[in-house]
Amino acid sequence: MAEDSNFKHSDLIFIKHPSSAEIRGRQSVRATFKLSTKAIHAVSIVSIHLGIKQKSLFDLLFEDPQILNHIAKGIDPDPATRIPRVQKTYVLSRKTLNTLEEISQNSAATRDSLVEYTINRLEAIITVEKEKHRIRKELLDEVETYLRQGKKILEKALARLGMDDPVCQDLENAVSAAETAYQNMEKYIDKGSIIENY
Repeated sequence: MAEDSNFKHSDLIFIKHPSSAEIRGRQSVRATFKLSTKAIHAVSIVSIHLGIKQKSLFDLLFEDPQILNHIAKGIDPDPATRIPRVQKTYVLSRKTLNTLEEISQNSAATRDSLVEYTINRLEAIITVEKEKHRIRKELLDEVETYLRQGKKILEKALARLGMDDPVCQDLENAVSAAETAYQNMEKYIDKGSIIENY
């Protein structure tokens, strides 16, 4: 096979390679926090509802040290300790855990309080998703009505024109597509129903 004239083997030295520190930073580690049941529920809801792994969610929440430092400065240590908490273990990347520990060491905020207050940022997402879920349920009801009407029209067409009529076949395809769409919507909404309990 002929070599690509635009690419030389020597060009490889200019390509940025990941460092061992960057690779180690992506390793998964377990960390236990004492959090409110509300925070634990929020992580679970967003993870399930949006189909994102909890590890990825934590990486997103804790990827910006500036935001974390801002949150840490606003935490009043006294009220934070009065929140009833339970232990919960999560899988995080080593980089995320290191960032958390570094910021908590350099501020008055405990690591648990920093995690708790950072998770509170999910409430805005949950509020938006809860409203979308409500709208989806309304639309599902409308699609169900539409599907029932489509089936009635198909029955009428079949009775008058017969199964072999091209219009009946088109109607049958349309009703079948609507039924598939309805079932897919129903599954998605059922999966997202966890958000109703928040």
